[in-house]
Amino acid sequence: MLVAGSATVAGLARRTPVPAPLLLVAAGLAVSYLPGVPGYTLDPEVVLPLVLPPLLYTAATDSSYLDLRAQMRPVALLSVGYVLFATLAVGWAVYLIVPGMPLTAALVLGAVIAPPDAVAATAVARRVGLPSRITTILQGESLVNDATAITAYKVALAAAVGEGATWADGTREFLVAAFGGVAVGLLLMMPIHWLRTHLKEALLQNTLSLLIPFVAYGAAEWVHASGVLAVVVVALYLGYHNWQVDFATRLQEEAVWKMVAFVLESAVFALIGLQLPVVLRGLGAYEGLRAAWYALAVFLVVVLSRFVWVYPVTHVPRALFRRIREREEGQTWKGSFVIGWAGMRGVVSLAIAFSIPRTMHDGSAFPFRNLILFLTFTTVIGTLVAQGLSLPPLIRLLRLPGRDAQAETLAEANAQAQASRAAETHLEALLDDERNALPPPLADRLRMVLERRRNAVWERLGSVNPVTGETHDDTYRRLSRQMIGAEREVFVRLRNHRYIDDEMLRTLLRRLDLEEAAAYRETA
Repeated sequence: MLVAGSATVAGLARRTPVPAPLLLVAAGLAVSYLPGVPGYTLDPEVVLPLVLPPLLYTAATDSSYLDLRAQMRPVALLSVGYVLFATLAVGWAVYLIVPGMPLTAALVLGAVIAPPDAVAATAVARRVGLPSRITTILQGESLVNDATAITAYKVALAAAVGEGATWADGTREFLVAAFGGVAVGLLLMMPIHWLRTHLKEALLQNTLSLLIPFVAYGAAEWVHASGVLAVVVVALYLGYHNWQVDFATRLQEEAVWKMVAFVLESAVFALIGLQLPVVLRGLGAYEGLRAAWYALAVFLVVVLSRFVWVYPVTHVPRALFRRIREREEGQTWKGSFVIGWAGMRGVVSLAIAFSIPRTMHDGSAFPFRNLILFLTFTTVIGTLVAQGLSLPPLIRLLRLPGRDAQAETLAEANAQAQASRAAETHLEALLDDERNALPPPLADRLRMVLERRRNAVWERLGSVNPVTGETHDDTYRRLSRQMIGAEREVFVRLRNHRYIDDEMLRTLLRRLDLEEAAAYRETA
């Protein structure tokens, strides 16, 4: 029922200007108190190992490794620096605001609500049409920051429950988690890619694809490293080398992962709204105006602390170092303002909050656990609604330059022209070989495909090549495939030299994949 209902709401959201995450959260809130609706509780043992890995995987494979590498400094400052800063800032503020709350418990809350959500950031950024550089920074931040937040949470929780964690212990655990997660990802990525390229059936390859995020996450967690980073490293590598996989696999995989991401994202945001009865049920003495004041204060601290971090770390280094100014051109105060405002929290924060134990090591109740759950919930809802709804008009008000459609079209046309010339040269060399002999009409038809890219139906011919034993239709299909392969290599080379980006590469490759699929479709 949850999946069906959330998918329905998400489908309806596509017909409205409101981003789907916001409608799903609102629907969850509205439905949570309807009679007959079962109670849904976010189980961290389900969300973190079973929901988070596939969402991270699909977000990372859709990201650009080259763009992320080019924006490494701002991504690292947000995904690591900001999360740690927000943990301390929010924790200290809550310690001062809430009478009697221990600093360690306040830091647990700070770590829980420190990371912006990968799904929310990507969904809203794409819907509102943010400039590509800002989108890359937000995507990169949201891919890595969960690992930082989970590690900070573990350290703060250990101190809160009485395990005597120190700053040295925290630093060591963070380094082990970070470097261990990256190491596991590096160890897995090449064997997995080799297996993907050597499996002969698209069905088997896509089955492997569905298992990859869970394998990477589980392997890293098994050695007490960051499963999040392992998944991201593997996904970025596979996404970068996805062109080497068979075309049928790519076409199937794209459809499969779109479906998986749609179902999981829809269910996740609906689950956020459905947590309202669970959170309010345990609030107890903090109901009423006092709880509302705490929620508003924490929300304001979360929002303001992001601006306090973003502006100095973005513009001070640019003012001091010429190399940074040259490498990160086009960063203005408007872009920084959007990055500061686009800090929506999501399901990961709620899942971590629900994992807080009810009792300490000495058997006493964990201090202020119910209030921490409530403040996490209100912060997630507040950022999704307030920031998610206001982001589109804010971008229009700031008049941020969007993607240059004319320049992208020109780049795509030039890339296609170069690829077509390379394929034509390759075709002429192939036709000079007697093993590839074709009647002139079919050879002309191959040349026409290069010029117009619109033929989709291939003829089956009965005559046989005396040298190879192939029918003319078989030879035609083989040459067509080699021609498409030549174009594909040019597109990848242009991507590697940064003439086109990964998004354009995926568009061009999909076009070739569809034509290759039409030429090599199975017949009964």
